[in-house]
This record gives sequence, structure tokens and C-alpha cells, in this order.
Amino acid sequence: MTHSNVAYQVMWNRLISVVEEQAQALVRTAFSTSVREAGDLSAGVYDVQGRMLAQAVTGTPGHVNAMADAVPHFIRRIGRENIFEGDIYITNDPWEGTGHLHDITMVTPSFHHGALVGFFACTAHVVDVGGRGFGADAASVYEEGLYLPIMKFAERGTVDPTLIRIVRGNVREPDQLVGDMYALATCNEIGHRRLVDMMTEFALDDLDGIAAFILDNSRRATLERIAALPRTSGWGELTIDGFDTPITLRVKVTVHADRIISDFTGTSGLDKKGINCPLVYAKAYACYALKVAIAPEIPNNAASLAPFEIVAPVNSIVNAVHPAPVALRHIVGHFVPDAVFNAFDQIVPGLVPAEGAGCLCNFQVSLRPRSDAPAPAHARRSEVLTFNSGGSGARPAHDGLNATAFPSGVMTMPVEATEHAGPVIIWRKELRPDSGGAGAQRGGLGQYMEVSAREGHEFDIQAMFDRVHHPALGRRGGGAGAPTTIMQDDGTAMNGKGKQFVAHGRKVLMAFPGGAGYGDPSKRPKEAVMRDLARGYISAETAAQAYGLATEDIATVDAAIARGEDL
Repeated sequence: MTHSNVAYQVMWNRLISVVEEQAQALVRTAFSTSVREAGDLSAGVYDVQGRMLAQAVTGTPGHVNAMADAVPHFIRRIGRENIFEGDIYITNDPWEGTGHLHDITMVTPSFHHGALVGFFACTAHVVDVGGRGFGADAASVYEEGLYLPIMKFAERGTVDPTLIRIVRGNVREPDQLVGDMYALATCNEIGHRRLVDMMTEFALDDLDGIAAFILDNSRRATLERIAALPRTSGWGELTIDGFDTPITLRVKVTVHADRIISDFTGTSGLDKKGINCPLVYAKAYACYALKVAIAPEIPNNAASLAPFEIVAPVNSIVNAVHPAPVALRHIVGHFVPDAVFNAFDQIVPGLVPAEGAGCLCNFQVSLRPRSDAPAPAHARRSEVLTFNSGGSGARPAHDGLNATAFPSGVMTMPVEATEHAGPVIIWRKELRPDSGGAGAQRGGLGQYMEVSAREGHEFDIQAMFDRVHHPALGRRGGGAGAPTTIMQDDGTAMNGKGKQFVAHGRKVLMAFPGGAGYGDPSKRPKEAVMRDLARGYISAETAAQAYGLATEDIATVDAAIARGEDL
């Protein structure tokens, strides 16, 4: 049956709604707070060749763009002759999945009238996979946790009980992890059901026609955007903390008539600790950076991603190969867009934002009964992971976003959800004044957090921070964002990365970084400076020193605050 372009457009929109419902099913059924509260997931539908046709709006670029490359690995490893109706496939392979062992990817073949018509895939970050736990301390991937090669989670509808027993026997939170595995399988099933409904409604026997329509239109639209760019190159560089020694990301972005090549030659080599990034994850964020710069409204799929080519030397920190430790690959991966933007700003000035906080400000606490004195009977072991954000960089025409994760898009977890997950107390969580870099457009604010264990517990904290020694740098005259700080409440200094012990009764005090400013601060409208001051985003000292706000204007703001007015 032949369909019109209008009908295919309706089907395309329907596919996007199908995978969004797939993602929301995962959010509603997931056990881990990183999925349920932060949206650290991805979902998508693929054709029989394993090409991504549509992705859910909910999810992260790192997950979905890496997952776009993963499904062909599943098809190759399982073998088409072994793909049966009712099957479900699983892996957490960092190099054939989404970059580290803590992400589980599920792929489910979709059959209609007994014929294979496509695949559904989804990914979720899980709280624990055994080993050293979620952190940078391992020296190889073998230490980082349980490895699940691409294999069958279920065959013809029957879950493999041996696999479940192996998983339960190797992780610290078996109920959470197995629950998340079933949630992943269920969300793919929801997607499959909605796809069958759509195919029945439109009398489709396969997805060949709609796949060709989606991929041809996406490819053409993306190539048109690339063709409109100058045929030139730009060079970007970015220095971040690393684990013990700084890391330099270097990239040359070159625009050709039909593609853009990002070459990371010159980037630092592998780190001894688990912050290395497999190419699949670095590619995901490099593609994302270019896509949001030149074609943000073109739907994300195999064809719209294909013209963005990523090159990196083997065993550079953005092309780590087995058995490199990669647990915190997101730290380096989340800085890839800033490096690409620094290069692209030379190609098309005035388009990309200033540098931001970059990586998520995550930490995981491993709680246990206190060891320095008898512990109360209610004390227990628990793993609590919380996702948090610094500020994003200012944009050419807009301020940066406060406490907002860019580029990952992961949401900050509510305090209530974190405290519900285990015996942990969040004493403080609020915006950090003066942390956004000054500029004609101000950088987004970071935030303060204070955390401790409940009475009777001690804990290890896995710090996963950057920007301690290398804050976000401004663009076109904008100021730098504030750096990250971390210490205990008795003044004991702490490291930005790694597992660190916190004794019973102690708190950890953290200040997350701000985004950088864009443009000359003297060009910021006085009204905007006064509004920032009234809202507590900046102090009177910053208003006067960075922006030149007059004493009488500061007094006007103070008077408005006293009257309870907002400027």
C-alpha cells in the first residue's frame, strides 16, 4: 500500500509519541532514583537494519546517541537466525552499549503478523553493578563491576533464571537492579504494543516505507544546514581537572560540503583512573553539540546523525579501549560539547554558548552502621546516588540556566527522593549567589549542598566533580564561573574525585560550579543587574565591581526588597 507524504508525516509524529510513551513507562516503573527522578535514560525505535528512526524526548544525548550505534551490535552478536518473537536482549558492555557498566541497555525485537519489523531499545543508569561501585577508583574495567555481554535476557518470553541469579549474587542492591531490568523490558514491550497499534491503523505490513521517508528527509535537511556553513575549520581546546592531573581536550572541527568532521588529535591520553571515555560516548556528545548548533529542530535519528563524523586517536581519553576503566566516562564526555563549541565559535561566531559546569555534579554515598561506637539496631547498609547540576554557560542572547545540566539534560533529584532512598540527610540545597560568570549575558548559578548520614551511620562518599581547578571560561569578554569546592564541616579538605571516608556525625559541604558569562559585563542592561541583585543571584559587591552598578541603584534594590517587591 502506497502512502502520501502527509500520511508518513503523521506516522513519524506517531512514532515519536510511541517512544516517548516507552520512556515514560520506564520512568514510572524504574526502581533507581537516577531514572525515576532524574530521567537518566533513553528510548528509541529502530528498523530491521538497526537504524534509529525515532527517539524519546525524555532522556540524555549520551544515552540515546550511543544507543543509536548499539542496536547493530545486538543484531550481529545475537545473529538474525536466533532472533525470535518474545526475545529480549541485554548488555552493559561499555563499548557496544553506552560507555560504562552502570548503564544497562535492553533491545527487544518487534514482530507483526509473525514477521520481524524492527526493534525497540532503552537504556537506564542503575545504582550498582558490584565491583568497586560507581566511582573513579578502579584501574581497569575488570574492577568496576559485573559485565554482561550482549546476550538473551529472555528467549521466546522466558526470562533466563541463571542470569538473574548471577546478577543478584554480584551487586549490592539486587532488588533495585533486577527491578530496573524488568522495567527496561516492560518499557520496550509498551513501545512494541503501540507500534503494532499504529501499523494496524495504517495497514502497514512493515516499516520500510516510513523508515525511508524519515531517513531521507532527515538526511536531506541536515545536509542542507551543513551546506550553508562556511567551508573552513576551527580549533577548540578545553582543560579540566582530571583525577590527579589536568586533562586537555583538543578538537579540530572542519566543515565539508556534505559532512562535519571533528578530529580530537592532540587530546590527552588515557588516565590511570576510571574517567576514560569510550569513543561511542564521546561521539554521542560531539554529534549532539554540532546538531544543537546547526539543526536543533531536525529530529534525532540515524540519518540526521550520520553527517557528523568523529575521529580520535586510540587510547586518547575520548577513545578509551578495553580494558581501560570507564566508570565515570560521563565526566570527560560532558565536556566534549564545550570543546566543540570553542572550535565552532571560530566558524560561525555568535551562535554557541559560553562554557558551563559541564559534567553533572553527582555523588554516591555508601552508608553503613558506625564503626567507632556501638551502632543502633536500625542502622543499615545502603547505596544512595544523587544527580545534581551546576550552572550552564550564558548564551549569545540569554543568560545561562541556574542549576541546570547541560549538555546531559539530566534533572536534579529532589531532596525528598534522595532521603527516601537511604539513611542520608540533605541539610542544604540552594542556589549559589555570585557563581555565574559576569557578562552581557550572565552565566547560570551553581548550587550549595550539605550532606550527612543519619544518626548511627558513617559513609564513604564517591565524589564525581570537576571544575575545582579549572572553572568555566567566558566567551567574548564574559567572566569565568565559580569553581567547585568540597570539604567536611570541620574544615577537612576533600578531593573532587574518588571514594573518601566520612565519619559518624560529620557533614560534607559542597559548592557546585557556575556557568561562564557571555560578552562584556559593562554591556549588561542596568535593569538586568538590579533584577539579579533583588533575586539574590549576585551580591551588592558583584553588582558594583563587576557591573558598575551605582550606589543609589543598589539602595533602590534594597528598598524594593524591604517592601517585598520584585524588580
